[in-house]
Amino acid sequence: MESTANLRHARVSARKARLVADLVRGKDVGQALDVLAFLPKKSAPIIKKLIEAAMANAEHYAEHHGSTVDVDQLYVKMIQVGAGPTLQRFRPRAQGRATPILKQTAHITVVLDAR
Repeated sequence: MESTANLRHARVSARKARLVADLVRGKDVGQALDVLAFLPKKSAPIIKKLIEAAMANAEHYAEHHGSTVDVDQLYVKMIQVGAGPTLQRFRPRAQGRATPILKQTAHITVVLDAR
């Protein structure tokens, strides 16, 4: 039984979030949460919270449909990070010019499944 969680418009670059996503792809949920808890990256707590949300979605779905789910059997089946819209800001520079500042966002999708 698959359960998913999506996060859209996360204020982190998709390229940087993919580095963290590659570390937890295919791992058991407990092991993935342990890795993310001590990882000094900006996207680590974001992805950790998203995995916890997917776990809660799995429990809710199982409870609603009258079945059970063993959280220890869940693993990260798929984690996908895509680029979101870029926020464009401008910074004043010398001689009346302005340079753009691009603030990247990402869309993150996590799919958990039981082994």
